[in-house]
Formats: sequence, structure tokens, C-alpha cells
Amino acid sequence: MNRELNQIVEKQFFSIKDKNFTLQCGKSLKDITIAYETFGRLNAKKNNAILILHALTKDSHAAGIYDHKDEKPGWWDVMIGPGKAIDTDIYFVICSNILGGCMGSTGPASIMPGKKRPYGMNFPMVTITDMVRVQKRLIDHLKIEKLLAVTGGSLGGMQVLEWSVRYPDMMESAIPIATTMKHSALSIAFNEVARQAITSDPNWNNGNYSQEKKPDMGLSVARMIGHITYLSDKSMRLKFGRKMQDKKDAPFTFDSKFQVESYLKYQGQKFVTRFDANSFLYITKAADYFDLEEQHGDGSPVDSFLNAKARFLVISYSSDWLYPTSESKAIVNALKKNRLDVSFCEIESEWGHDAFLLQDKRLDKMIKGFLASVYEKTEDN
Repeated sequence: MNRELNQIVEKQFFSIKDKNFTLQCGKSLKDITIAYETFGRLNAKKNNAILILHALTKDSHAAGIYDHKDEKPGWWDVMIGPGKAIDTDIYFVICSNILGGCMGSTGPASIMPGKKRPYGMNFPMVTITDMVRVQKRLIDHLKIEKLLAVTGGSLGGMQVLEWSVRYPDMMESAIPIATTMKHSALSIAFNEVARQAITSDPNWNNGNYSQEKKPDMGLSVARMIGHITYLSDKSMRLKFGRKMQDKKDAPFTFDSKFQVESYLKYQGQKFVTRFDANSFLYITKAADYFDLEEQHGDGSPVDSFLNAKARFLVISYSSDWLYPTSESKAIVNALKKNRLDVSFCEIESEWGHDAFLLQDKRLDKMIKGFLASVYEKTEDN
């Protein structure tokens, strides 16, 4: 990475001072803080703003670096920046850490108002709807009446869909990537096994763990489980196959002999240094509870989008078995039956669900062209 070419960004914080911010579950929160970052500049017309919505384990740091000592840039730096697909020389980009997260936003690890201890499992259950309602308050705070686009992949894509039907007059376009209107039984099952790994860790202590004694083993295993679902069979065969770490090692032991075993352990160990176990529980449960059809369509995918007005670009990946192309096609079908302007593309890829996070000229070209077309139309109006 050439650090000199990366944009320097700063994490900012927005506070909601409502005495009681009522959540979908019926409970309320006080003094909500949301961490966010912005890239580029808002123009005089305020018609160039794009909201980026992050996936499960990401955060507000979507692009750029905090200083020139940073080892790596934000999680979607391949997409966001000067001259890139989401061009910060043209657009004003906003990305916030979701409610329930652990990267500066209010979540289970936050200190309870009037107390000296974290919420832990006293944190109320949050939903995708709650996350989107808080994001809307942030956009209001920034005095932006209408977003040029709202985009994100995976869990971020669920938020895009919720935005499109909850605040249809606040967005020109929507780009949901590798996502779904509701989790399948398979997705819920993987999430539940990951949660069980955390709650079975002796250090979890019903969510009342200390920073010195955290459920690292459980969280590490949860990450390993999740990471398998983000890849594809072909990508794992190409990258690892049945390669051994060191063929000179003594055979027939339970040590991590295969490269894929060591890779997963590394991913798990790295994850525990930056993520909170309770946040993982809450966010995965929010994803499982998400059901656009039930909440907005009374069980009908077509009726789910009755309020939507945005122009859509829906993108899926051929090797994504977590949220397969059939899920995206169901979204497209529902949008078309509502006579909405929708484009769709399945990108041929061998890298599985996480492909949207990788450099891809096809994705760049699609998003760059789509945004330019939407922006041109707003400039003409």
C-alpha cells in the first residue's frame, strides 16, 4: 500500500440525546452515540451524498487511513476514493458504525448511563430497522435531505433494502449487493452455531466478562464458522487444497497440519483483538430477525416494495452460497412487479460471498456508471 496516496480520514461521533429512543423490541435507549466517517465533500446543492452501510464485522472505517503509520486502509478502500468507482472527487461519502456495534457506536460494550459497568446482556435487542432509524438521524444531523445513493453488501445490503422502503423520499438510488430479504434456515443455523460457540465459552459469564478475561476462544471459533460461509468451495480448493503447513512435521496428530486449518485459526485469533463477543451475538440475531416481507409486505415480497421509489442496481455473485443469486433475483422480481427502475447483474466469481470486498473491475465499472447516470439526472433536474 502506498500510504502517501491514501486519504487521511477522522472518526467522528454523533449523539442522539432523546430521553428515550424506543426500539422495535419496545425497550428504549438513552444517549445513543454513533461513530461515523466521511470522505470527499458535500457540494452546494447537497445532492452528491452516498451512504455506505457495512457488513457484520466491519465498521465506519470504509476507506482511507487515520495516519501514515496505518498498516492497511479501510475495508472498502478498493471502491471508495479519488478516481475510484465511488469517486470522492465527485461524491460525499458517509459510513457509520451500526447501532449495537463495538467500534465507537453504542452497543453491549458501552457503559450504561448512570452506571460504571457495560450493558452486557442488559443491552436491548436491536434490529435492522433500529440501525436504519439511527442512520436516518445522522443524515438529518448532516442536513442532507436526499441521498444520491445508499449501498452496502451482505448485512449492509439488508440495511439498503430497509432504507428503500422506510425512507423512500430520502434516496435517489439503492445498490444492494450480495444480500437477501430474509435469512434462510441455513443462514440462521450457521449464526446459531457461532453464537453457541461464544455462550459456551466459560469466560462469557452470561455476557458479564471483563476486558482481561474475555470469551476469546468462543469468539474465535464463531469467526472461523462465519469465515467458512464467506468463501466458496472452489476458492478454498484453489487457495489451500490439501496442502500441508510443513510436510516434515510428524503425521497423524491433532495439530493444525493443513494450511486451511492454520488459516482459519489465524482469522479467529485476529478477530478477537478487534471485536466484542456480545456485539457479535446481537448483530447476528438482528440479521436473523430481519424479514422485509413480513415487516413491510405482510408476507409478500412484492408488497414489501410498495413504498419504494429509488432506482435500483442489484448485484449478486455466482459462487455466493450464503446469499445465492436466487435471493437477489427474488428482490429483482419484486421490484419489477412494482414497476421500479431496476438493473441486475450476477458477477461470475470463484471467491464466494466476500467477493464484493475484493478489487473487481466489473463491479467498479457497474457502480461507477450507475452512479454517474443517477447523478447526471439529479443535476438536470
